[in-house]
Formats: sequence, C-alpha cells, structure tokens
Amino acid sequence: MYGQQRQLAYAPTPYSYTPAPSTSATINLDEEVKLSTTSAERDLYESLAEVYSIIITLEALEKAYLKDSITESEYTETCSRLLKQYKSNLQDTTVANAFGDLETFKQEWDMECPRATERIRLGLPATVEQPSMKPAAQGSDSNAKSSLIVTATENFITLLDAIKIGMLEKDVLHPLLVDIIQAVNKVTDQDFENKSKIIQWLITLNQMKAAEKLSEDQAREIQFEIQQAYHGFKATL
Repeated sequence: MYGQQRQLAYAPTPYSYTPAPSTSATINLDEEVKLSTTSAERDLYESLAEVYSIIITLEALEKAYLKDSITESEYTETCSRLLKQYKSNLQDTTVANAFGDLETFKQEWDMECPRATERIRLGLPATVEQPSMKPAAQGSDSNAKSSLIVTATENFITLLDAIKIGMLEKDVLHPLLVDIIQAVNKVTDQDFENKSKIIQWLITLNQMKAAEKLSEDQAREIQFEIQQAYHGFKATL
C-alpha cells in the first residue's frame, strides 16, 4: 500500500508553503525597483544622495590634506565649494526635514567620517580656521603688517557695532566672524587669549538657519567674548 503512494517532492512541515501560480506570475525579478514614484520624490532622493557624496568627499579631502597629498590652495578651494554645496542642499525645507541632522544621517547610513563631521560643524576649511605657517608679512615688511593689523581691527569693530545695533541674524554675524578669523590669521599664526571663543561662535552660528537670530543673552555673551578676544589679539602685537 505504501509503495503505491505518490512520493512528495519535499518533506512536508507544518509551515510548508507553495506559492499560488497567480501571485508568482506577477513578480518580475528582472524589473528595476523604483525608489520614487513622483518627480518630487526623485528630486529628494537625488539631493540626499548628493549630501551623502559631499560628506564622503569631504572626509577624503581632509585625509588628503593631512597627508600633504594636496596643496593648501587646492584644499581651501575644494573644501569651501563642498561646504557651500552641503549648505545649499539643506536650505531646501523638504531635504532638511528628511535629512534630520548630521549625526542621525550618519547613523542611518552607517557612515564613519569624523574629519568631515568636524569640518561641517565648523563650516570653514582648516586653512582658514588655523594657518599652517607664518604670514609672509611678519618681520619682513612692517608696512604690510601694519595694514593687516588695521584690517583685523576694523573687522573686530564692525562685528561689535553690528551686535550693538541689534543685527543678530546668523547670515549677518557669521560672515563678519569669518572675516575676523581670516584677518587675525594673516597677522599672526600664534594662539592668543580667547581666540578659541571666535571659533566657538563660528560653530554656534554655523548650526543655525540663515534667518535665525541670537537671543538677548547670547548677544550679550558674544559681545563680551569677542571684546575679550580683541584685547587678546592686541596683546600679541
């Protein structure tokens, strides 16, 4: 009797499943899976992919700069462009909402990029943040150095005046702080008292949206700390 039973093609289990012909026939394994169904979704995914590639490229650029595989001028130009592209992509509200924040984005896509993270956090190339060599004007040309000192002093005063009259928006103060750090670095490559405060305020402002403003307490704090940095700068002259 058992010899006459039909042999099964597989060993049956309580969870065995045979797909229905009608269901399996509708699946084409060679068909490309589309992430988006509308042009808006496609634009969003393209923007997020662009942000991803910018972060990866920044990480590689920072490593190349540390290894002297790229000149300072090439590094500065490329880094500045990448940072601008990063900010430009995230100015779109839809992209910014989908992106979240940098740490969340990195965790979601399993990204290890500490150098790029620090560069984005500051928003400036390393060559602007801290010069790697003494300016040519030091010692050899007192007139040129005097001119650089005047420019740095004017930049400090311009920023402090802007704060005093209530111009506290990120898109006003951040460029003025960039002017200050660039100007003082042309005068001296030495750290001076409270110079780090300039960098810290650059980081704070860089995390804000363009139209965001400092609070009243922040305004008083930045005014005090930039004045202290100005005094520290003058003490080195």
